[in-house]
Amino acid sequence: MSTSPAGLRPADFLSPAVAAMISVLVNYGGTFVLVFQAAALAGLTPAQTASWVWSVSVGVGLTGAWLSYRYKAPIITAWSTPGAAFLATVMPFTPYPEVIGAYILSALGFVILGLSGAFDKLVRMIPGGIAAGMLAGILLQFGVNAFGGASADPLLVIVLVLSYALLRRFTSRFAVVGILVIGLALLIAQDRIDFSAIQLTLATPVFEMPRFSLNAALGVALPLFIITLTGQYMPGMLVLRHDGFKTSANPILAVTGLGSLIMAPFGAHAFNVAAITAAICTGRDAHEDPRKRYLAGLACGLFYVLVGTFGVTLAALFMVLPKAFITTLAGLALLGAIGGSLSNAMADARTRETALITFLATAANVTLLGVGGAFWGLAAGLTAHLLIHGGHRTLIGGPAKP
Repeated sequence: MSTSPAGLRPADFLSPAVAAMISVLVNYGGTFVLVFQAAALAGLTPAQTASWVWSVSVGVGLTGAWLSYRYKAPIITAWSTPGAAFLATVMPFTPYPEVIGAYILSALGFVILGLSGAFDKLVRMIPGGIAAGMLAGILLQFGVNAFGGASADPLLVIVLVLSYALLRRFTSRFAVVGILVIGLALLIAQDRIDFSAIQLTLATPVFEMPRFSLNAALGVALPLFIITLTGQYMPGMLVLRHDGFKTSANPILAVTGLGSLIMAPFGAHAFNVAAITAAICTGRDAHEDPRKRYLAGLACGLFYVLVGTFGVTLAALFMVLPKAFITTLAGLALLGAIGGSLSNAMADARTRETALITFLATAANVTLLGVGGAFWGLAAGLTAHLLIHGGHRTLIGGPAKP
């Protein structure tokens, strides 16, 4: 894929900006509560919690924007969601300075891995059908949840789904834009969003002197590294590959690792390439022209920095939006990615069965040894592929060997 962007017009910015807004909305509204839960369980002060919000938001914003601009691809970065869930279990029992030290060790691990080039070689060896099956399995639950919210909030979900269908008929490019506006208008009309309680206050970073210990290195840094690598980087890189972006994983690992390293003393736990929310920005709904989808990465970076600047205030605003609105919006925005990945997974008859195994195993979302379903789904698919097809390899984007 060419990385030379064509001339940009004002209209080119709308779809990528809306895709970025939805990606950021889903990240804060859907998963950021884990950060607040971990902070509360660890007994962090409000200032330390606000610093955590500032550091991860500004950090992922700057790294994602720079990578997207440098490589002209929608490289969406985010914080490690499974990492935050893991931290909620260990931070109550680990001194905070040692947790910060563990963040630094984990970040150094990603910088070294990125410079080594080993991870990029591994990603490129994964068969295309299996990669697509894993992506479809990851996204399946979001598609199901788009309609599952109808039990709790039927009017909102029905309005969003019908609006999406009508907009797809008349202006498919701006369908997601339309349902975002319609959904927010309905919530405001129902008086379900309270802006009066929002008082914008600038976040103040709080520096924490790190302390290193063997216990935190083995009990926090190592698991955080493994969970982020398998649960975020692997599926995130496969999202980019699936939509035709061949950017090497090496600079992404190195840059996000360096960003994590710089922001760790202020509370940031781990930056990584996004997977689920990245799929909103890498497909055709973000822009018809793949060369212009990097604009979504720039917009994501801007939104993240904006939220981070105001710390807890804006992040909390995203989380008070109704859950049904977040899940339905995300599911509808990901329909194209779900359909495309399923189609690619089933396209080659020679790898169809192993791709299906990957899809089902990933969708089951089994967690073993602290590692999430994306890794085990991929492991199941690759094992089945090896047993069925022997030692033959299928490179991503290439034909299967007979």
